[in-house]
Amino acid sequence: MQAAKQEALNTIGKLPEDADMDEIMYRLYMLDKIRKGQEAVEQGKTITSEELKREIDSW
Repeated sequence: MQAAKQEALNTIGKLPEDADMDEIMYRLYMLDKIRKGQEAVEQGKTITSEELKREIDSW
C-alpha cells in the first residue's frame, strides 16, 4: 500500500483544476475510509452477510 501522503497527493492530482475544497475534503475522507476498510479485511475484522442480517434484525 502506498504511503498515505503520496496516495492523498495522487488523489488530489486527479481532480479537475476547478475542484473546490469540499470536493477535495470529500475525496480524502473517502480515501481514508477505503484504506481503513482494506486494513480491516487484512486483519480479519469482518463479519459475514448472515451475521450482518442478524445484527440488522436486532435493531
